[in-house]
Amino acid sequence: MFGYTGKRLIIDLTEHTYKVENIEESLLLSSIGGRGLNSVTLFNRLKPQTEPLSPESILLFGIGPLTGTCLPASARFTVSGKSPLTGILGDGNAGGHWASELKFAGFDQISISGKSNKWIYLFIFNGKVEFRNAEYLKGKDIFETTTLIRKELKDNSIQISAIGPASENLVKFGSISCNLTRIAARTGMGTIMGSKKLKAIALKGDIPVKIKHPDKFLKLSQLLDKKIESHPEFGRRKKMGTTMLISQLNKIGILPTNHFQNGINDYSDKISGETLSEKFNVKNKACFNCNLPCSRYFFTGEVEGEGPEYETLCGFTSRIGQKDLHFALKMNDYVNRMGLDSITLTEIIGWAMECIQKGILSFSDFDNLNLVWGNKKAIFELTRKIVYREGVGDILAEGVKKASEYFGKDSEKLALHVKGLEIICGDPRGIKGYGLTYAISSRGADHLRAEPFFELTCNKKEAKKRFGYEEAADRLEETGKPELVNYTEKIALLCDSITMCKNIGLCMDILDIQTCAELLNYGTGLNFNPSKLYETAEHIINIEREFNLREGLKPEEDTLPERFIKEPLKNGKSAGHTVNIKKMVDRYYEIKGWKK
Repeated sequence: MFGYTGKRLIIDLTEHTYKVENIEESLLLSSIGGRGLNSVTLFNRLKPQTEPLSPESILLFGIGPLTGTCLPASARFTVSGKSPLTGILGDGNAGGHWASELKFAGFDQISISGKSNKWIYLFIFNGKVEFRNAEYLKGKDIFETTTLIRKELKDNSIQISAIGPASENLVKFGSISCNLTRIAARTGMGTIMGSKKLKAIALKGDIPVKIKHPDKFLKLSQLLDKKIESHPEFGRRKKMGTTMLISQLNKIGILPTNHFQNGINDYSDKISGETLSEKFNVKNKACFNCNLPCSRYFFTGEVEGEGPEYETLCGFTSRIGQKDLHFALKMNDYVNRMGLDSITLTEIIGWAMECIQKGILSFSDFDNLNLVWGNKKAIFELTRKIVYREGVGDILAEGVKKASEYFGKDSEKLALHVKGLEIICGDPRGIKGYGLTYAISSRGADHLRAEPFFELTCNKKEAKKRFGYEEAADRLEETGKPELVNYTEKIALLCDSITMCKNIGLCMDILDIQTCAELLNYGTGLNFNPSKLYETAEHIINIEREFNLREGLKPEEDTLPERFIKEPLKNGKSAGHTVNIKKMVDRYYEIKGWKK
């Protein structure tokens, strides 16, 4: 095969055995790879109503046909399963070097089931697998785990995905980290690893990736390299990565402040990407074969490491009323080591603080922690309690939906989630297309299923051409947003499946259907024509929908929290706006041909 290895590794942790399956060409054509292959495999192989943390649960790691090639920004993997946090489809996605190493080790996908009787890690080398003792790694954080495995294997170039104490303790939003800080964070995929007593997966390989038409593939890859480097945002993204959004979103009035009670604050300059870059950044770092090194290595004198990205930076500052940038960097380091989804975590903290602010709950409900806006000591201690399921942390470790249901007293109305997955740090009242994306995403409140960046461009002429409505380029309009999301969710799916980073492929408008088809054809030699590829992307999106309906999802759950529907933003350039989510969802259903 070209591009693909054509191999799936099947791991049985109960028996400590493995086998290798050939992946049929027809399946690759109908699922592409990465997220697409994972979603189709999960739908076909996971028994309906399986408990997410049972031995029968399946965890899938998938890469695309173009992973490990010269295509820029193609070094990502998707890890999928039934989410222990939401009970529906779950997946996370991360970059770094692990995905490419999986290709070099000989596989397109790893399927893991069963439960080990002791803690182990997997060592995969050129198609072979070793089940290695990891009892000595129990309780170790992700940085320690990575260091110790490399020491044991006597090779610092080995690529490792690992979990931390949070996933060991079955916190429902445990993450999986590779390269220490490249994190598949959302929906609790690390928790599934923890339930199986699988501490890490170490990879090493030198199997070359074969390309069907190498000259054509190289030429197109080089063209995309130039397109990326000539993009007007290239410099800003290289300097600040996603942290540039702090100042940008505050400017347009959608920076979550004090748990989305406002969309602006007066201290954004103190916590911005610009300030972070000037004060603490040491150097830029890139994923495998990417010409846009958007990750930054920081050093404060007390703590150092990669990141944070926008979501973690905003989460530990504006979202919870915390103004100290240095403290946010310390929390970034702590959650990276412990293995937690920072979006879910900071939503829980913000929810608790607002419940106390409004007298719905009291300090005594939270082990007498002084959970007022920005209290650093309380923020850290509550996080630690969640990691180790101590006291109230045992309740909060279930996520904001279940925690609010436990406490009641109308605290549920302040729990900002969709389908059990917590809202990201972007207020949908001022970005209506993103609001629709949160509502209809197959994994819950998530922007990455569609990332409809185009509504921020103000390019009405191009919007009319692409989506049929000028309003699609106006973030405050709802008209045209279903058409926009219907298109960008397919580009997002293709990015996740070939694989390519959405920050480049989608948000920088680098990848379209035609280009994707050419890359696949040159790389694999298979016949991916553009119209068929569009249909394939739609097919995979529908399979994800069917998976969720099979697991009990109801159409009325495709909505937003009450705050965004009924409470207008008070200040800034998005003031007065709410989201008419029903109108947009109804039109989206009409486009998709889905039943209400």
